[in-house]
Amino acid sequence: METLMLPFSPRFIVLTICGVITLLLIGLGLADHKIINLIVVPVLIFGGLTLLGIRDLVQKDHAVLRNYPISAHLRFLLEEIRPEMRQYFFEGEKDGMPFSRDTRAVVYQRAKMVLDKRPFGTQENVYGIGFEWMNHSVAPKPLAREKFRITVGGPDCARPYSASVFNISAMSFGALSPNAIRALNAGARKGSFAHDTGEGGVSPYHRENGGDLIWQIGSGYFGCRNPDGSFNPDAFAKVASDDQVKMIELKVSQGAKPGHGGVLPAAKVSAEISRIRGVTIGEDCISPSTHKAYSTPIQMMQFLGEMRRLSGGKPVGFKLCVGHRWEFLAICKAMLETGIYPDFIVVDGKEGGTGAAPLEFMDHLGMPMREGVNFVHNALVGIDARDRIKIGAAGKIATAFDMARAMALGADWCNSARGFMMSLGCIQSLSCHTDRCPTGVATQDPGRSRALVVPHKMERVYNYHHATLQALAELLAAAGLEHPRDIRPVHFSHRLSSTQVTSFARLYPQLRPGELLTGTDEQRFREPWSIARADTFAPAL
Repeated sequence: METLMLPFSPRFIVLTICGVITLLLIGLGLADHKIINLIVVPVLIFGGLTLLGIRDLVQKDHAVLRNYPISAHLRFLLEEIRPEMRQYFFEGEKDGMPFSRDTRAVVYQRAKMVLDKRPFGTQENVYGIGFEWMNHSVAPKPLAREKFRITVGGPDCARPYSASVFNISAMSFGALSPNAIRALNAGARKGSFAHDTGEGGVSPYHRENGGDLIWQIGSGYFGCRNPDGSFNPDAFAKVASDDQVKMIELKVSQGAKPGHGGVLPAAKVSAEISRIRGVTIGEDCISPSTHKAYSTPIQMMQFLGEMRRLSGGKPVGFKLCVGHRWEFLAICKAMLETGIYPDFIVVDGKEGGTGAAPLEFMDHLGMPMREGVNFVHNALVGIDARDRIKIGAAGKIATAFDMARAMALGADWCNSARGFMMSLGCIQSLSCHTDRCPTGVATQDPGRSRALVVPHKMERVYNYHHATLQALAELLAAAGLEHPRDIRPVHFSHRLSSTQVTSFARLYPQLRPGELLTGTDEQRFREPWSIARADTFAPAL
């Protein structure tokens, strides 16, 4: 039986009926009864609005309504205007930055487990330069029933971790509210996926619901720092020994602001943040741009090895946005020289999200994620170390297609930050740095963060993860594949012009195993490899 679909939501219909009744009463009052016009009509109007406001304050489904009772209905009503009207006044389905209306909508729909299908046909310009698509098979596979997981942990790892291929990317407590952290972690626990703490440390809100954690260590060493800001191995070992912490991630750089260090504006440095991070209340909390624990590629590998030892053998890796190619290749040479290899590398792209960053850094610094993932993948293949090191991808990933494309270029798993923020109710208001987030996601204001009702929002976090992996399974089956590890560059195409198309396999040439060790003529690697040194990040010019 088909479900009857109303052209407008019940809210729209109820409010419209109330408006019509109010207008009729006003009309009657003006025509016949001055007492109605002067007393009854205002009482009905303001009484109705008062009841609506009270209802908004106590309801738990919509964070915007809890913070902005009554007035927030305008936003919902405008959202529900028919598409043929909306295009004249608002952005189109494919417009909007950083995420289009269409992408935001599919995240909301999957988080709420409502219909996420689209009618009539694509709105993409399929003949436009840069359009990309996944190639399907005439012999599709049955839909996979397994939960897509990978094992992270190389030969030197005593406690490998079985990770989902889709996890919550690094977002610190401080950048996000207590309730946002609670809901994300509770959703991660229910869905058996991982929650990256961000560089702000493991807060009480990360621990409350027991979800798997990836503990990120930034240059500020929050949670494991000495008073002078240096690394404290004893404090690190104490936190890392917690069973809830499954992996350790050294943050080298962040995509949206590489080379800058983390930024938590003074407006968000509350007394609680000050206590957890060990910083001064009411002052900008800016992590150093470089680490004190190491200064050369060899020292960096030794530091990773020490963190693995102190953690009891848990998987240890690092996150970076690729900049100078020779610097990453210097790290590869340090792996070869020391015999110390990370268990994983997370590649962030310059299109990645941030709570606060200078415009110039956000727009014009760092390598985009796709090029970065493919470069790192090929570099590890080139030194014959790819089998022992897993690669995570982060940078504007919100849909199953985003995931599949990153995996085709070399990623083993994907992280999403803003996707999971939108599953909590984020409306892309672009006010994360002001502490005035209208939905209570990116704020330390208790009055605003109360809008997030954790039991409701954790279900949406879980739903979004589940539905996105379901969509990924459907894409894989259509392409004749069974698991994300089977995706290759040949499965994707890229439009060069209205009449020219190329495969990802041509667009992103692949190195042979060990090719960097025996000598390569591949343009992206030949010169950077020749000037990379294991004992310094500086090039040997």
